[in-house]
Amino acid sequence: MKRNNISHRSIRNRLQNFTHSIAFHEAGHAIAICVNNKARQQQPVFFQIVIKDLSQHDEECNNLLVDSDDSVARVEGGRLIQSLIFNVDVLTDKLISIDESVAPLVREYQVAFETDIINLLIGPLAEAKQSYLNDNEHFNYQLIDLKALKNYGGDSDLALAWEYLESYSKDKQRQEEKLDELFIAAGDFISDSKNWKAITKLADYIIHSDKNIISCEEVYSLLN
Repeated sequence: MKRNNISHRSIRNRLQNFTHSIAFHEAGHAIAICVNNKARQQQPVFFQIVIKDLSQHDEECNNLLVDSDDSVARVEGGRLIQSLIFNVDVLTDKLISIDESVAPLVREYQVAFETDIINLLIGPLAEAKQSYLNDNEHFNYQLIDLKALKNYGGDSDLALAWEYLESYSKDKQRQEEKLDELFIAAGDFISDSKNWKAITKLADYIIHSDKNIISCEEVYSLLN
């Protein structure tokens, strides 16, 4: 026997799981922007969570589940670095060697640069952790391969992280070492029980909200 169409119930169950995954992913990014930025003494930045309406016909829902569509949900804004400086490692060393007084400014850029990458990685890591916990499995980010983040909606996040890293250094090994370092920082962030509680709270808010846009003010209000 052949079954060409996914049943109504199957689609709805998959859509529910899909919605939960999206919620934790975007909540991870948003909480990182709020909490991680503050922890690393970075200024608050504007962002908003934009969510596509998933209350559609079954065929349209099924298409969303089959296709990897970054437009389903995203965090707009939230980045500390708006324009990347290329060859950051070489340039910063040269600037400091010429004038030591610029060292604080250089360090400020480096911290903002690293913070943005960490915040990018926290999204798919949060989705991965939620998936593991949903299956009653223990989650250890140290056992997750960076490439596996693509399985948790991390394609665009990793692509943007690599844009940052390619501006950081021409040396591929240095890029990979920096990414590994920041991946550990992202993993430590979601391993913190207080941070995970905040991510879960926001994810639950997203799941039960009928809004297509959740402002950063709403997120800060939830945290407080």
